[in-house]
Amino acid sequence: MFDIERAREELTGLDAKQIIEWADVTFGPGLVLSTSFGIQSAVMLHLVTQVIPKIPVIWVDTGYLPPETYRFAEELTKRLDLNLKVYQSPMSPARMEALHGRLWEAGTVEALNLYDRIRKVEPMQRALRELNATAWLAGLRQGQTEHRKSLSVIEQQSGLYKILPIITWSAKDVYEYLMAHDLPYHPLFDQGYTTVGDWHSSRPLLATDAHERDTRFQGLKQECGLHLPLTPNEAESLNSSSL
Repeated sequence: MFDIERAREELTGLDAKQIIEWADVTFGPGLVLSTSFGIQSAVMLHLVTQVIPKIPVIWVDTGYLPPETYRFAEELTKRLDLNLKVYQSPMSPARMEALHGRLWEAGTVEALNLYDRIRKVEPMQRALRELNATAWLAGLRQGQTEHRKSLSVIEQQSGLYKILPIITWSAKDVYEYLMAHDLPYHPLFDQGYTTVGDWHSSRPLLATDAHERDTRFQGLKQECGLHLPLTPNEAESLNSSSL
């Protein structure tokens, strides 16, 4: 039986590349990588594919991403020769808006959570099932949200192990890695964005913002749900529903 506490001890003191190598040996073909093609996504994409060139890379395309994100994704996919697996909700944006309205305009956490379940969480859970994932590499960092402050290099989430090789990295570490390997930031970084998701729920950082995640989801929440454990009811609903 896998001992997560022992794994944490083994990973203490290892650098990001060594953590990825450990994950590759430990989980083999059950290991996947996720990306949002966000501001700093080139770091994890480069780090991981230098060790595991053909690892499945899951990208959840909500259908509401900025044009710059789609072009950035195309650029990095070609440059790094990514084994990209694109997943989308079975409910089209037009159908969702007809049935539920423009959920991001409702001004409530409940509406945003419904949007995220439809457009992000369901496609990700389906991707993990279809790719037979047992472990998931992600580029979360402790400085990004309150939830992420408590995370360690390996966690469990909804029955999978999640490995976070750059969880302790600072913004300076990210910048230095990008510069050292001549990797790009997302194009919207130059317009003041420090984090970017859907076009309707992202904006540039303002001097009055207390935290970079205040620029997402109208400041109503920090997480979209992809990196939060599912409740039993959510898991059952996502597994049984075709939307």
